[in-house]
Amino acid sequence: MENKRFYITTPIYYPSAKLHIGHAYCTVAADAMARYKRLTGHEVMFLTGTDEHGQNIETKAREAGITPQQFVDNIVTGPKGVLDLWKLMNVSYDRFIRTTDDYHVRAIQRIFKRMYDNGDIYKGTYKGKYCKPCESFWTESQLVDGKCPDCGREVQDAEEEAYFFRLSKYAGRIQDLLENTDFLEPRSRVNEMVNNFIKPGLEDLCVSRTSFTWGVPVDFDPGHVVYVWIDALFNYMTALGFENDKYGDLEKFWPADVHFVGKEIVRFHSIIWPAMLMSLDLPLPKKVYGHGWLLLDGGKMSKSKGNVVDPYILAEKFGVDALRFFLLRTFPFGSDGNFSNELLIQTINTDLANDLGNLVSRTTAMVGKYFGGSLPGDQAEDPEKDAPLLEMASSLRGRYEAQMERYQFQNALEEIFKVVQRANKYIDENAPWALAKDMEANGPRLARVLYNLLEATRICGVLLTPFMPESMEKLFGQIGAGADLRTWDSVAAWGGLSETAAVTKGENLFPRVDAEKALQELEEAAEAAKRAALPAIEVEPQLTEPVDFDTFCKCDFRAVKVKACENVKKSNKLLRFTLDDGTGADRQILSGIAMYYKPEELVGKTLVAIVNLPPRKMMGLESRGMLLSAVHTERGEEKLRLIMVDDAIPAGAKLC
Repeated sequence: MENKRFYITTPIYYPSAKLHIGHAYCTVAADAMARYKRLTGHEVMFLTGTDEHGQNIETKAREAGITPQQFVDNIVTGPKGVLDLWKLMNVSYDRFIRTTDDYHVRAIQRIFKRMYDNGDIYKGTYKGKYCKPCESFWTESQLVDGKCPDCGREVQDAEEEAYFFRLSKYAGRIQDLLENTDFLEPRSRVNEMVNNFIKPGLEDLCVSRTSFTWGVPVDFDPGHVVYVWIDALFNYMTALGFENDKYGDLEKFWPADVHFVGKEIVRFHSIIWPAMLMSLDLPLPKKVYGHGWLLLDGGKMSKSKGNVVDPYILAEKFGVDALRFFLLRTFPFGSDGNFSNELLIQTINTDLANDLGNLVSRTTAMVGKYFGGSLPGDQAEDPEKDAPLLEMASSLRGRYEAQMERYQFQNALEEIFKVVQRANKYIDENAPWALAKDMEANGPRLARVLYNLLEATRICGVLLTPFMPESMEKLFGQIGAGADLRTWDSVAAWGGLSETAAVTKGENLFPRVDAEKALQELEEAAEAAKRAALPAIEVEPQLTEPVDFDTFCKCDFRAVKVKACENVKKSNKLLRFTLDDGTGADRQILSGIAMYYKPEELVGKTLVAIVNLPPRKMMGLESRGMLLSAVHTERGEEKLRLIMVDDAIPAGAKLC
């Protein structure tokens, strides 16, 4: 028999100090797919991991007063870190890669050098727009309302010596790949990539940085680090042994069968990634599937927006399997989905408690009550009454398989629950309680009715295993289905379950949720978590000495725009600001906040300054005014934060 193999990946996740349910969505989907493929007899490689390099990591580590490696270690392996979240969500990955792993770093250096040697990477100067949160480079034409087209945040001007990848060289081949194959799905993503990025003109890609150091060094040119997306994308191959001797699975599993990625990184996976593989004359992955976002209050879940949902709280409250099921039952995988606690509870109560849980509970209870836990072999069929359920359950595997192969998880689950709902209707149609009133006459028929319910439940349970593995183990124990009756082959046809299987009425698999009580408890838990996450902050005590109002009014507070910012030579504290104060002439102010900001982070910001203070000299430079900051003590260390206001406020506007 042919050895079937399947390689599935999720994107390696950027370490976030606050993991939320959106992080789990893609990986739970990939886990369900990996479990399904194992069920169907495939040898599976399921890869996930963490993307740990880049300017953002370096900045956050500096702000936290630790090294970048310590910062990512805390988030990946620390309490409630990435590994803990995958354990919580019962993610059965086969391999976990970190881009700080030594073997990966060495492999990326070799890969970069290979593309340099073949002429597809060349040295130049980058000048353009850069989105720091996304660590993405953009041209003016790609910006949306002057902002990053991916995250909608401000971009900044960037200019530095850099290496470039000849992305433009592969524009035609990439367009052909996208338009004339099924490489990228859903199809709507293809139109977006071609119309927004390729047709306007695919420009060469900046692939090295010199303005920070936390990344894979370009070993033949000190001072350069490899662009984070080269580092991140090639993990799919380095984790199999490409350009390293850590693993030896490349020939077995590459090319990947599918990359599951969020829609915000489809551009990298469907344009940049295949172009780099073409550069090295390597096989392309078979498919990139760009799924949608989980939305909360109409927007993508984001720590920076403060609209995240804690999976630990939800899992503790409702159970991991119920949470996994909800994510893949409720939202079409290729589209955005609006998350709410109300919808989660409704799904649990409707599908799991009312339909599946009720079916298992009623059936096992009746087998116990009427037959002492084991059905007799003497059973009587009624083809006319039995046929609708038997036909639907017997053909379920084929309909389910068709949807799973298209990554339509919600449709596959819908097919299962059509059978669950039909089985519940079958109970009402055959009224076992009425048959039980005359066991001598109706016992054989009652036994067959209950057998049909158990067998339909078993078939549904096998196909639900990729979604709710722990709960289905309990279900199989209750209906007496041994290991040989939990396989893919066992649900190819009706009748696998022994007619005399021992049945045990166990615990209620999916208790009904008291919605009002649960929502209140979730709100309280979320508030408690917010309070617990607050840093230990001390603020300066308020002054009690009154200030004369007329004296206060003499201070002229104005909005100022940062045109330029730089470190003051020979000073560890001072930054030199060139400001637009609305007068038409530049204003220079020096501020002692260099410990808390990089100069380039402040360009374009709108700050508040007192502009009528007498000029004073600092480090030989004149400072005309003072920028307003907030001061507080955080974990024993004094910190300053500049007061920033809405960028819509024009330079020179008076604050009153």
